[in-house]
Amino acid sequence: MSSVRSAGRITVVAAVAGAVALAGIVLFWWLPDSTVELAGIVLTLGLAVVGVRVGGSIADSVFPGYDVAEVAVEGPITRDGGGGGLPSSPRGTGADEVVSEIERADASNAEALIVRLNTPGGQVVPSEDIRLAAAEFDGPTIAYATDVCASGGYWIASGCDELWAREASIVGSIGVVGSRVNASELADKLGLSYEGFTAGEYKDAGVPLKEMDDDERAYLQGLIDDSYAHFVERVSEGRGLDPEFVRETEARVYLGSDAVENGLVDELGTREAVEERVADRLGREDVAVEEFEPSRSLVERMGTGARGVAYAFGAGLAGLVDRGSSGFRFRL
Repeated sequence: MSSVRSAGRITVVAAVAGAVALAGIVLFWWLPDSTVELAGIVLTLGLAVVGVRVGGSIADSVFPGYDVAEVAVEGPITRDGGGGGLPSSPRGTGADEVVSEIERADASNAEALIVRLNTPGGQVVPSEDIRLAAAEFDGPTIAYATDVCASGGYWIASGCDELWAREASIVGSIGVVGSRVNASELADKLGLSYEGFTAGEYKDAGVPLKEMDDDERAYLQGLIDDSYAHFVERVSEGRGLDPEFVRETEARVYLGSDAVENGLVDELGTREAVEERVADRLGREDVAVEEFEPSRSLVERMGTGARGVAYAFGAGLAGLVDRGSSGFRFRL
């Protein structure tokens, strides 16, 4: 299939360039008198160059150099790709950018989509937006976990037709965690006190400078429970897993070799094996993959994957989501 595309592209480019060159010869060489023949030759060569470029553009649309698109989700998942709220956390995946690239791929000649995952998780709604975009892609979609596919990464994978991983990939962490800093005792030692002016009983629930009472604790735990129930529902429906089994994982992470045995992962394999699977689903011998990625500076591109793995184990499997100004945060 790729050889046919290559031959077609070369044929189109050669035909357009030849036609433009012939037209240049007629217009600038044969028709004028001898005083302009030299200039005509130069113009002819210039037209031939233009013809090659025009022919290349036409060839790209008629015989695209790819039939499969790939998008990457790397590092903490946030709305804009920031570090997830912690100064030490690396730049991660901007959900809006990834969604745009998936939509652009869907509008192109891509007939299938590979979602490459190397993420410790992140914010809830951005993860859901990427999952929806993958689920709505018009064609087969395969998620491929490289180093880490945890929490929000697994949420995204639930929107794809299949999930592949490596034997040593870290997969799972289907859960939600809430956190707050309790600085009330420190404030007492420093002679500080908290005085809040709020409208609404729970507006300042979780503020670090005051102790939480049982009602506030139950309220915040309810938010965690509701988010977890939604997570379990998404995974169960998308991955075809029993909700009780998903809950029984207790947000543990698994090596890919174990995840494929318990059903969290469909297949183990290398990137080449994933491409072979995509080709099989499209009924072809091989495929050509084009990576769709937003424009980023060189500094932003360096080390994203490795830093994402380090963040997963050093700062926790998540990006952070602020809940108003209360100081309470929860994450996937």
